[in-house]
Amino acid sequence: MKVKLILLGCVMLAACSSKTSMKSYESAPLGVQQAAALWTAEDGSQEAFDQLVADYYCTTDSARQALFESLSRIFEKMFESADMLTVELLRPTQLTNTSEPESADWIMSGYSPLAHFSDDMFANKLAFITIMNFPHYTLEEKNTLGKNWTRQEWAYARMGDVFTARVPAEVNRQIAQANADAENYIADYNIYMGNLRTEDGRQLWDEDKVLLSHWNLRDELKAQYAKEDGQEKQEMIYQVMQRIVDQTIPQQAINGADFVWKPYSDASKSEPYTRYEKILDIAHAYFAEDPYCPTMPTGIIRNFEGGVEIPAADLDSLFRALVGSEQVAKVAGTIRERLGRDLRPYDIWYDGFKARASLNEDELTAQTRNLYPDANAFAADMPRMLQQMGFYAEDARNIARHIAVEPARGSGHAWPCMGRKEDARLRTRIPASGMDYKGYNIAVHEFGHCVEQVLDMYFIDHYMLSGVPNTAYTEASAFLWQHRDLQLLPGAKMGNGINDPNEVLDQFWSMYEIMGVSLVDMSMWQWIYAHPKANAKELCEATLSIAKAIWNQYYEPVLGEHDCILLAVYSHMVNAPMYLPNYPLGHIVQFQLEEHLAQSANQMEFAQEYARIYKLGRLTPKQWMIEAVGEAPSIDPILRAVDKLYAAPQKP
Repeated sequence: MKVKLILLGCVMLAACSSKTSMKSYESAPLGVQQAAALWTAEDGSQEAFDQLVADYYCTTDSARQALFESLSRIFEKMFESADMLTVELLRPTQLTNTSEPESADWIMSGYSPLAHFSDDMFANKLAFITIMNFPHYTLEEKNTLGKNWTRQEWAYARMGDVFTARVPAEVNRQIAQANADAENYIADYNIYMGNLRTEDGRQLWDEDKVLLSHWNLRDELKAQYAKEDGQEKQEMIYQVMQRIVDQTIPQQAINGADFVWKPYSDASKSEPYTRYEKILDIAHAYFAEDPYCPTMPTGIIRNFEGGVEIPAADLDSLFRALVGSEQVAKVAGTIRERLGRDLRPYDIWYDGFKARASLNEDELTAQTRNLYPDANAFAADMPRMLQQMGFYAEDARNIARHIAVEPARGSGHAWPCMGRKEDARLRTRIPASGMDYKGYNIAVHEFGHCVEQVLDMYFIDHYMLSGVPNTAYTEASAFLWQHRDLQLLPGAKMGNGINDPNEVLDQFWSMYEIMGVSLVDMSMWQWIYAHPKANAKELCEATLSIAKAIWNQYYEPVLGEHDCILLAVYSHMVNAPMYLPNYPLGHIVQFQLEEHLAQSANQMEFAQEYARIYKLGRLTPKQWMIEAVGEAPSIDPILRAVDKLYAAPQKP
């Protein structure tokens, strides 16, 4: 699910309200100009700034290189240490192999060890020393100049991204707390499926079936395609999802082990817009940050142009081009034929293209429970899975030893290593009965994150280049692994990947689904910034309106049902603001990677090329893709692949 934490800066240069009167530095080196722009009266006089420049501006390449190495070591240790402290503080609230969280644990889950980092570094002047010697480049400059940069020059540019704003520690703390509160809310949002009843009083699920929203609900819905009587369950899950979105779900049904209810008609006291209150809490924290970021004055701009490094408008156009394409109707027609019925809104999650769709999930669960009774068993099997993907035995062991597998309270996620003495952490949900198939599928997804995180940390040439361009690129790795989950089971053989027509259709339909969800998320945040004084009820109504509009334009023509609100169900909209667009972008990147990797002669060559690509590190998204596969991110390859299938003598 998530996430490559970007601790190395996310915004452009900011000015402080208490700037001192400084002389013009227009003729000075770019870094000195940028440092001067951030110098305030509290930092000292103009003479003090001039002396700092005289003492610390590097006039030779060797001095600059020495400073770079020293700063890289300092930042790695600081980010790594802070991250390790965060991991320990969050153990009670995020992992199940600990005691139940106490009130103090919930309080500390919102603590950020780096909240005062920027303040401290500007106070001791290390931030100014960094800025003057390693200037910040705009996204346009990185994409233009970076085509000719060496690896070291790219690393210098990323050093220039560390200090680009002076956001007060209290504002950073507020953001961390709001995000932690939203995460805790979602991590405990379980639906007890055995408590659901049809209108005539029937129970469709066993008592022990407990599903986390939205991930497990969605996966349970997908699993019903392989069952003859699965549609009734799909319809009920669909009804539950709608009630989560519009906040008519009974309050007692949320994590309610003893509350029996009928999703179609229950009128018990509803949840009081809590879902939307959590989103607004994060928005208000972003509003508090905005004044300190005049060149990126909204959380939207900071997220996309600063973090994703692709403007939101560009992603919006890219997504609308695919969901509005003529290829959608063709693929929908194939699904309709396979199901033998008109499509329903929840068929946005049609799972019949995957190899596992024709398999009995209960049988798969029996296999995975036997293989992985606990987290340790999955960890022990990781070297074999890496070898199955084509890694040499020694490389497989070296990668696996830097990945810790831990049982999650939530659906699962990957927690990256921020330094080379820390493990990447694979968190997955494992019941007492062992890892069921859904959990295994998610675990393989998180494994794909962790392999990437180890490759671009432990095997990178410069610490400042560790990571990927944005979280979409780690999602691409996770998708690449997840699509091979059955092939990674003991005794299985690796498949043809993108050469399989069903794989192409599955990729396309996944993009179609998640792009609509992302458009809702992005549009919701545009509305929030246009209505900064809105309350939770108003946000709920606006989100429903946005979801309906996007559905009616792009989804109703193929899936039916006017004014459907299903696109707003994703929990990421609550606990991971503006994260959702990383998924469709990740699918786009994955498809381009799959096309490129399909040219490998064998699995060993596949693994070596995959490793080469993910050791490119944190270039810009455009430059990374060009160096990885020879072209920028594009939907053209998947559209061409779909057209090719339907141009064949026998359509899929």
